[in-house]
Amino acid sequence: MGRNNRKRRTPLATKAIAASAALALGGGGLIWANFYASAHESNNSGQNQTKAANASSVATISCPDVGQKLTNVPQAARDGVAKELALLDKQITEAYARLASTRQAQAGDANFVQNAIVGPLKEKRTATLNRIRIDIQRVGGQVDAAGLSALAACTTQAANQTNAGGGQNNNNGQNNGNNNGQNNNGGQNNGGQATAAPSAGASAPANIGGQAGNGPVAADFVDITKVANNVLAKPQQQRAGSTGTFTTKCGVNANKNHNTDNVIVAPGVTNGAHHLHDYVGNSKVDAFATNDSLIKDSTTCQNQSDLSAYYWPVVRIQNGTQDFDQNADGGGKEGNVGKILTPVQAEIKYVGSPASKVTAMPQFLRIITGDAKTTTNGLANANAHWSCTGFENKVQLTEQYPICPKGSNVVRLFSFQSCWDGTNIDSANHRTHVAFADKASGVCGPGFKAIPQLTMRLVYKINPPVLQNGQVKNAYAVDGFPEQLHKAATDHDDFIAVFKNNLANKIANCINRGQKCQ
Repeated sequence: MGRNNRKRRTPLATKAIAASAALALGGGGLIWANFYASAHESNNSGQNQTKAANASSVATISCPDVGQKLTNVPQAARDGVAKELALLDKQITEAYARLASTRQAQAGDANFVQNAIVGPLKEKRTATLNRIRIDIQRVGGQVDAAGLSALAACTTQAANQTNAGGGQNNNNGQNNGNNNGQNNNGGQNNGGQATAAPSAGASAPANIGGQAGNGPVAADFVDITKVANNVLAKPQQQRAGSTGTFTTKCGVNANKNHNTDNVIVAPGVTNGAHHLHDYVGNSKVDAFATNDSLIKDSTTCQNQSDLSAYYWPVVRIQNGTQDFDQNADGGGKEGNVGKILTPVQAEIKYVGSPASKVTAMPQFLRIITGDAKTTTNGLANANAHWSCTGFENKVQLTEQYPICPKGSNVVRLFSFQSCWDGTNIDSANHRTHVAFADKASGVCGPGFKAIPQLTMRLVYKINPPVLQNGQVKNAYAVDGFPEQLHKAATDHDDFIAVFKNNLANKIANCINRGQKCQ
């Protein structure tokens, strides 16, 4: 793309890496870790919150992300474990729905959330985690049962404990120094749509804003013209580097190919994502797709040898409108509301490494970049980059959505992990088989080799949101899990490499020769 969209570590990374492998859970079977292989670090992780929010201010439920902590699940157990992990997500979704629908009861009973929501959720999670243990042990894997069980308990977060609003770091931890002085206090709403009024004498229930009552709020937006430049220089190009590019044109999903599945993290589970995806490239991706079916499917890409699956959560305008999925799972039933926007541009490009030649991507390689659960996980794996046309080389935001000036469009930028372990096409937590190159040198870490870096640029024509009296009107937001409150940092992107006719090698050769191909 001719600009620096690489993911970089924050200045806090060197301090955080020392604590990255926090606890081993038994014989290599499981590792409970904070993953700092990608850019953003934060001390605002939901798992580290020690104070439960007051009942009247509870914004969301924060649960340990079990899937990210299972780094060594035997291959024979992965399908079964994946289904149990999907059930954990469903349990959180259901608990959040109960949280959102019982504000009056919460206002009248300080113990309601713990007794009626968080406590029962722990019981359900305990049973599910026990089945995960059994699945792993059944095929010879090792699990520390006590360590796994410790992941059952969830906490609550107040709105000001989530990762949006005043004082946050934008774009790889560089503070833009200008967040309009807004605090994420949960007292804002979108277009005057608020939660129900409390009963007489009761404290006001939390109002998380947004058309569905689960965000975004005014503090989630910033005028990009008031943000200091924060895009860092690229690593210096070395003589051994690879300077070519390969562009694949796959459309913008004008044919509205959508579903709420995620075959990478929840194979065989309908609505495994709990939010809607746009799909380009491979035209038949759903929860039941297999490697065999993917290679036989059709593609929206002009290059018919590119059958790869490129998919991302949709963006919606929250202006009171409804779309086809208003009453559907993953849509309005789970807090994803408003008019679905189709990008006006979707640019997909593979680029090289500044430090070395690249190795062809292996067939069926899976990569997820970003983290759909940063509101409760913290920013360790965040890879959201929001900007506006005309500003992309100067300002990119992670924790806020940009308000673009007249004549400028909203841009979502993704740069995927560009280092591969040379062996695995996936990993138990869908992260550890790939990594980001060193931010300063562009060099892959020990045991990893450079592959073509997938980059994506999605452009949306959006009437700018208006911030007035602590409220936001005409808000837009990315789809997500309902308890994640539609924060900008939850943006993420998914990819499955599926190539025919030696295309993977052609892409690598083009990049290594310094050519521009498509």
